[in-house]
Amino acid sequence: MGIQVEENAGFIRCKCDKILAADINLDFPSVGATENIILAATLADGTTVINNAAMEPEIIDLANCLNRMGAKIQGAGTNIIKITGVKKLKGTGYKVMPDRIEAGTILCAAAVTGGKVKIKNVIPEHLIPVIHKLQEAGCQIDAQKNSIEIDAPKKLKAIEIKTMPYPGFPTDLQQIFGAILTTAKGTSIIIENIFENRFKYTNELVRMGAKITTEGKTAVITGKRRLSGANVHGNDLRGGAGLILAGLAAKGKTTVENIDYVLRGYENLDEKLNMLGANIKEVGE
Repeated sequence: MGIQVEENAGFIRCKCDKILAADINLDFPSVGATENIILAATLADGTTVINNAAMEPEIIDLANCLNRMGAKIQGAGTNIIKITGVKKLKGTGYKVMPDRIEAGTILCAAAVTGGKVKIKNVIPEHLIPVIHKLQEAGCQIDAQKNSIEIDAPKKLKAIEIKTMPYPGFPTDLQQIFGAILTTAKGTSIIIENIFENRFKYTNELVRMGAKITTEGKTAVITGKRRLSGANVHGNDLRGGAGLILAGLAAKGKTTVENIDYVLRGYENLDEKLNMLGANIKEVGE
């Protein structure tokens, strides 16, 4: 697209005289890559075509917002997206879609504690594979137009999960499910097909008494009766959230350190869980 990209000592610098349209073939339907190409192509000269584009709902939401601002984007939500560059964008008002990963996290919080929770302002169609896996684990789910209600059993059943690009099971909920399956009855298997090195959180769960073995892109989780509270370290956004959920179901007090990632990706997660009966306190430096 005519952009010079330099990477040096952890910094990425980009510069160009003007952005050019291009045909881009993605080796993998990456959400971040698709979104950034769309943003760049919106003001480029000519028409850009993204082949093997990501199809997540967030892609559609971004395109809808940009089109309201004067962009010309077609095909968002399919694997081929066409962006015809425009000279400039205009301001607009736009309501962002509900966060499906946050909704999935709260559903899992109810699942791991044997709770009953109703989530409003959610789009169930965005969470179909998650709903199916929770049902496989023994949860009763009632999905309406804008809400999902979960009634969880006292103990979850073991399940198998394979992360896939949308509309498959979302990788952003892999660590969340990994945490809640530590106390499920039986042996669960998780296969991570999207990101490498996304099982770091399992070492922290082991410190809480979980029985987990990992090899390559596979994690095997043998459920036990209950975890024990411990001091654990969050290595990333979803892993940190998973440890918080594990702490909800553990005996005793759990302290999750390095929660900056969690605070970046969830808005007032502690307050929302406390409203549901949790006892979470954020401890200052």
